[in-house]
Amino acid sequence: MSFGKMNGFADIISTKRIKDSEGFSTTVDEVLASVRVYREGRHGSQRWANLAAFSEATDLFRFRVIPGVGITTDHIIVCDGSRYDIVSVEDVKGRGMYIEVLAKRSEPTSGKG
Repeated sequence: MSFGKMNGFADIISTKRIKDSEGFSTTVDEVLASVRVYREGRHGSQRWANLAAFSEATDLFRFRVIPGVGITTDHIIVCDGSRYDIVSVEDVKGRGMYIEVLAKRSEPTSGKG
């Protein structure tokens, strides 16, 4: 993986619930890191055929390991204005250099009832 392939940018976000002085809780996004990423959408390649167990994943992201930041399934990726819920996190080839994340695009809920 080279920087030439990592031509997209993404934010790794953690959501927190914070209570204000009156006791109401709100959800706040905290940006843990902004990174260069390689993003691959789901398609009929051999790679995606091997990932059939993760049928809910819509996108694959690869990026360099961020020192001091552990990426988990509790985090969210924001890339090109879309939010992605992390389904799985894997260290590429176990070398500790790159992280591969399978993520599912989260669609905003509409307020119509």
